[in-house]
Amino acid sequence: MIIPFATTNFRNSSRVFGIKTADRRNHMYVVGKTGTGKTTLLRNMMISDIMAGNGVAVVDPHGEFAESILDYVPENRIDDVVYFNPADLDFPIAFNAVEKVEANERHLVSSGLISIFKKIWADSWGPRLEYVLRNAILALLEQPDSTLLGVMRILSDKEYRKKVVNNLTDPVVKQFWIEEFGKYSSKFEVEAVAPIQNKVGQFLTNPMIRNIVGQVKSSMRMRDIMDSKKILIMNLSKGRIGEDSSALMGAMLITKIQQAAMSRIDIAEEDGREDFYLYVDEFQNFATESFAGILSEARKYHLDLILAHQYITQLDETVRDAVLGNAGTLITFRIGADDAEFFEKEFAPEIMALDLVNLPNRKIYLKLMIDGVTSKAFSADTMPPIPKPAQSFKEEIIKRCRERYGTHRTDVEGGISTWSMPVEVSRGSYPPAPGGVTDQRFDFPREATPVPNGTFGRASKPEKPLFDAVCSSCGNPTKVPFEPDPKRKVYCKDCLPGIVKAKHEMATYKASAVQAVRAEALRPRKGPDLSGLREALNKSLEIAQANNSKNALKKELQEQNMKMEDITKF
Repeated sequence: MIIPFATTNFRNSSRVFGIKTADRRNHMYVVGKTGTGKTTLLRNMMISDIMAGNGVAVVDPHGEFAESILDYVPENRIDDVVYFNPADLDFPIAFNAVEKVEANERHLVSSGLISIFKKIWADSWGPRLEYVLRNAILALLEQPDSTLLGVMRILSDKEYRKKVVNNLTDPVVKQFWIEEFGKYSSKFEVEAVAPIQNKVGQFLTNPMIRNIVGQVKSSMRMRDIMDSKKILIMNLSKGRIGEDSSALMGAMLITKIQQAAMSRIDIAEEDGREDFYLYVDEFQNFATESFAGILSEARKYHLDLILAHQYITQLDETVRDAVLGNAGTLITFRIGADDAEFFEKEFAPEIMALDLVNLPNRKIYLKLMIDGVTSKAFSADTMPPIPKPAQSFKEEIIKRCRERYGTHRTDVEGGISTWSMPVEVSRGSYPPAPGGVTDQRFDFPREATPVPNGTFGRASKPEKPLFDAVCSSCGNPTKVPFEPDPKRKVYCKDCLPGIVKAKHEMATYKASAVQAVRAEALRPRKGPDLSGLREALNKSLEIAQANNSKNALKKELQEQNMKMEDITKF
């Protein structure tokens, strides 16, 4: 099959040409200034793929490309569309990046997630942050029914952390949590955890994103989408979900597609692996270090990439070398002088830098892969936009995708709230850890988290009796699934979410206060100037008083050995 995308313009001879399926497996790379016609080229090719019945996916950080594709989906392919739009707040589609990952793929998944976070916060990234975060992700990958929300919880909830660690089978990861993290002093633990809570928390505390990545069971099955030749449209509009959230979601989705493609190793190539075409517009937003591996490995699994962006310096050196070293077809629209000098080496001797700088819109220079061999550079005109069909099924597609892949917001938030409840609200026992790994365990009563209700499933075990209790916060009677202990506080379902939230806020402000004390003590000054410190401490005191944690904060600050007059006020 040949997908047309341009016409020749040599000596006024206009002939439509395209690229064969086998040659597309070597990937296509498109570069050019904004407004020169890159997105139109990608849109025309994707529409041709849809009409031909091919499996396709598009990652669009602007949204217009993704939305326009919906107008071109024919009636016979309406049910093939999976429209992923995080801005649809009422029916979030579940995407769990750590769901049911095989043991031999866990380090690949953790490395992919680490590279995503590292790309977004490269300026403030550090080795200790990466070390702790990597072990947190590896621990969650072994925990059944875990999500990315567990990253924050495993660092702040001791009972949940004990539960996860007791189920670990990886001896290295288990040793980290028991022998290293478990023995951190409170001061060192705050310093190790606070940067992760600050950075990852920016992503996970966004309700829009949390309702997507916080669902246990993904409603999008990437392997099924690829093998069934479906149409996956990912609308990651920066203007609607934020630039960082767009980049993080896009990079995670691309990594998941890579994992699905590599899992096709169970299908022999001669038995017919279906080609799947992945279009990524402005792909520098999602080009992590692991992206280089996708370019190198995707061809053999029939994952064919079409990548577009504006200028070469948007890519770091590793990704740039991987793109130019693996892309079989290279297309350039008008580019800047610096890029022209760079690409002149690729197009010489037929095309010079001056030619690349002076191209009109919709005009291209390219080196086309033909039967496995790259052609000499030549010029061409891209085809005009394909006219919209008379009838659009856009609204019907969105409706069906909501019904098939989305979950109502109320059910999602209810499930996440239940999952976030403290471990001690339900008692049970852990299954024994697999033998032959390690017999180190925490000496604490084994407990289990409650199984979420509603659309998230119900435990198959018989329900335990409920006991009468009085809420320690509001004083109202309530029911709890364990026998109340007079020495322990009990909260009703109305007060518990607020208590949990306040606890998390307290931890955050405690860390801020400690950092403020240390910074003020180390700052050189001629005379006492404690205004900034007082502001931080007073804010921490307000939070402490609101949550009845005044003594805990005082103890935390005094552990810093800072002899300052402001601490005495506590």
